[in-house]
Amino acid sequence: MAERDAVDEKTAERGRLDDQAVARLLERLEETLGRLEGMPGPSAEAALDAVAILAEVYGEALSRVMDRAPAGTAVAAALADDELLGHLLVLHDIHPEPLRRRVERALDGLASVLRTHGVEARLAEVTADVARVRLTGGCSSGSEPVRQAVEQAVRAVAPELGTVEVSRAAPAAFVPAEALLTRPGGPV
Repeated sequence: MAERDAVDEKTAERGRLDDQAVARLLERLEETLGRLEGMPGPSAEAALDAVAILAEVYGEALSRVMDRAPAGTAVAAALADDELLGHLLVLHDIHPEPLRRRVERALDGLASVLRTHGVEARLAEVTADVARVRLTGGCSSGSEPVRQAVEQAVRAVAPELGTVEVSRAAPAAFVPAEALLTRPGGPV
């Protein structure tokens, strides 16, 4: 946490944007692009084309940065851990960490919070489009906030997923003690 605070402090000293300011800019970008997409004519098409070209150039620049900071290095890990850079690395398909590992890392990071609710989350399966997470323990009455927290944590590190399915693992079937003493043909 102290390392993150030091990064935030350096960002502020350099006049850089914090995460909230970046989020506001991204919202404005979405709104502006939405308006452009709704406008007819060559000017709107040219503006959208310019944005696509700019994104491609920035993607190439990020690829070159990642080429110089290969997967498994501290620099690559630091770049990938930054929320904005991590999303951009995913967007340009150059994130150094595989999808499955990112999802597992998100669940590991959430484990201490989930334990306070008596819940564990395990990744059951991940494909290119879907992550399936199983919850065990806890009570079902508080399950919606837990589901939302798990989904939010997974989506933060894997925005390329189409679906994050969070479900409760089926409880173990209760077997009465008498059934253990009963043979198929009758009592023991």
